[in-house]
Amino acid sequence: MMHEGAKPILFQRAQDLRKRETEAEKILWEKLANKQLGVKFRRQHPLYRFIVDFYCHELRLVVELDGSIHDLAEQADYDELRTMLINQLDIKVIRFRNDEVFDDLDKVLETIRQHIPSRS
Repeated sequence: MMHEGAKPILFQRAQDLRKRETEAEKILWEKLANKQLGVKFRRQHPLYRFIVDFYCHELRLVVELDGSIHDLAEQADYDELRTMLINQLDIKVIRFRNDEVFDDLDKVLETIRQHIPSRS
């Protein structure tokens, strides 16, 4: 199941988040949209009890972008718990700082590509 038990309220919240994405999310989405890496990603996707920044169902891969709020200990603890719960659904989570998207987008994309099996 693509939404892995997400509650209906999350779908409205995800739609709202898509309307006010961060600059880093906009930049990365420009590279992930329309299967530019060969697989379909969704943005602000409801998954379990969460809304993840980007999700590829085919790969069972979540890509999260972290701004400065994620430097706070409480937020870091929450992120760790959230990642653990998503991993329990057999979904891999990779995280990048917003600064990585701004400063070295090619490296971010290369890291994501490493999780995409080559198709021969």
